[in-house]
Amino acid sequence: MKIVPIVLEGKYVRLEPLTLDHAPDLFEAGNDDEVWQFLSIPRPDSLVEMQAFIQGALGQQLAGLRIPFAIIDKVSGKAAGTTSYLDIQPQNRGLEIGWTWLGKAYWRSAINTECKYLLLSHAFDAQGAIRVQLKTDSRNWRSQNAIERIGAKKEGVLRKHVIYPSGYIRDSVYFSIIDTEWPLVKERLKARMGDPEFAGRD
Repeated sequence: MKIVPIVLEGKYVRLEPLTLDHAPDLFEAGNDDEVWQFLSIPRPDSLVEMQAFIQGALGQQLAGLRIPFAIIDKVSGKAAGTTSYLDIQPQNRGLEIGWTWLGKAYWRSAINTECKYLLLSHAFDAQGAIRVQLKTDSRNWRSQNAIERIGAKKEGVLRKHVIYPSGYIRDSVYFSIIDTEWPLVKERLKARMGDPEFAGRD
């Protein structure tokens, strides 16, 4: 398993390696407090702060800790948010999908589902992963419901897991998909994405 920057493209979304060129679109997409409510970093309040957010992600990539992507809405051609592979463990054939956020205009759209489908397909089918995990703030029911709709199974809660800049101490809910579950999850996702109404909802 060798996870490197790559372009992954579907019908509605293209995932491409994150760069500073995406900063203006991302600043526009993320210009809402609700987007950042459950993330472990504060909202970037300026283009400079969004550039710093991207630089931080790229620094983690250079350190081998993360592969960050810009989520491109193929209709507008604009970056709608970001997502990443992280906690990459080639020796255990596992990784995490995280650091995912989308502008509020894209919530409950087809973009998030297809984004996860592309990332999962690459991990399991191209890279031979046997486990992909996802986690979220225990207060973030919207995210938990979205993860469960993908087909991931809830594994449990890590209590007092992350301290936010605000001082809030977060419990993290963990989910996973394993290789033996992936074929069924994949077929369900493909069926959802083949639904004529899919383009209008998540």
